[in-house]
Amino acid sequence: MAVSQRLELRHSQSLVMTPQLQQAIKLLQLSNLDLRAYVEQELEQNPLLERSEQPEAAAEAQGDEPRPRGDEDDFDDRGGEADWDTAPDTLADWSAPPGGGAGGGSGEEDISGLDQRLPGEVSLREHLLEQARTAFGTPVELAVAEALIDSLDESGYLAGTVEELAELLGVEIAVVEGLRQRMLGFDPAGVFACSLAECLATQLRERNRFDPAMQALIDNLDLLASRDYAKLRRLCDVDSEDFAEMLQELKALDPKPALGFGAGPVQPVIPDILMRPARGGGFAVELNPDTLPRVLVNQRYYAEISAHARDRTEKQYLNEQLQSANWLTRALDQRATTILKVAGELVRRQHSFFTKGIEHLKPLTLRDIAEVIEMHESTVSRVTANKYIATPRGTYELKYFFTASLGGVSGEGHSAEAVRHRIKALIDAETPKAVLSDDRIVEILRAEGIDIARRTVAKYREAMRIPSSPRRRREKAVQF
Repeated sequence: MAVSQRLELRHSQSLVMTPQLQQAIKLLQLSNLDLRAYVEQELEQNPLLERSEQPEAAAEAQGDEPRPRGDEDDFDDRGGEADWDTAPDTLADWSAPPGGGAGGGSGEEDISGLDQRLPGEVSLREHLLEQARTAFGTPVELAVAEALIDSLDESGYLAGTVEELAELLGVEIAVVEGLRQRMLGFDPAGVFACSLAECLATQLRERNRFDPAMQALIDNLDLLASRDYAKLRRLCDVDSEDFAEMLQELKALDPKPALGFGAGPVQPVIPDILMRPARGGGFAVELNPDTLPRVLVNQRYYAEISAHARDRTEKQYLNEQLQSANWLTRALDQRATTILKVAGELVRRQHSFFTKGIEHLKPLTLRDIAEVIEMHESTVSRVTANKYIATPRGTYELKYFFTASLGGVSGEGHSAEAVRHRIKALIDAETPKAVLSDDRIVEILRAEGIDIARRTVAKYREAMRIPSSPRRRREKAVQF
């Protein structure tokens, strides 16, 4: 076959991801904490960006570009969209502390109550080391005790085996095991246990409640997990009343005694969107100003330093930084606008949920929102990732409102989340003499207009960690 050369022209389309487009997409899917970190990094790198700490009017007067504002969207009682309305004064109801704002006086910083501040949090290791120094006196004992402390997992159990630790330290197994047995009595009780049974038994001994019946109960925790109470009660050789008291005592124990130490305070979720009842009825949706980055482009500084640029390299650098700063502010503004659009449509679609409860949550997909706001599904997906809305019913992630649709007897769809909630409500209302099987739950739901299969009921029940009807019947037979 002959080899030849020829010139051909072909037409094709391709999407080029410019750095600016990549930046806008990245900002859209960031959580408010990640966005804050990203903006802080840009503030350090770009000399033309600065943090805005002044009102927008003053910023505009200086020729600076203001940061994105937290606009507000109102919806009437029927879920229809009303006029846009900005009302920054209403935000005080969400953030002001009880009893008003700052107190009167000379305006000096309030330094009262310094002696009431909480001391530094003591870690589990420090707490146990302090007890070990009191209990043991020889260097060998203290070294083994410290090694045992360092071998604990986050729940307080000994990670690994005593034999492995003894080999690592080069001491006899009996020495390590003897010290571990003594350290089982440290506070909190149950730390240094090798198993759940040993942990619970230690706590019962601490309370002087480890009798033969309790020992039989601890030795058969597998039967307790399977809720085989009848066999377990026979092994313990107690009547129903004593058995119920034993279970109550067991429930009062701590299976993970170390979790109370070294775990910092739980950080509350900071919502990106605030929702409240509107003045004319319905709901108002606005962006949380505390999560909006306050950045602006200092045009005056740019004009000042660009006038003293010495060569083309410096001018090119300044132009690149100016372009990057302008792109960032526009991307932040676009991000805020897009989040508000998606949140507003979500509130409109799920209006019944906010007024009547979870049983009225409607099935919803990304496409449903994307078609209304005229954006791509991937954009809606990025907007709803890691974004939270504070509502009168609590704080929810935006993705919570997207649920699959289950068929209805009359053709109307039902939200899968609402169906799960209904199944749980039916099971919670059970009595020991009337435990509902999965088939019976299917009959009840179909009578309520929800077309659902038995295997779907079983799947939802297992996802909520609700045992089967035979297990629930045995459990309810024992009154706690």
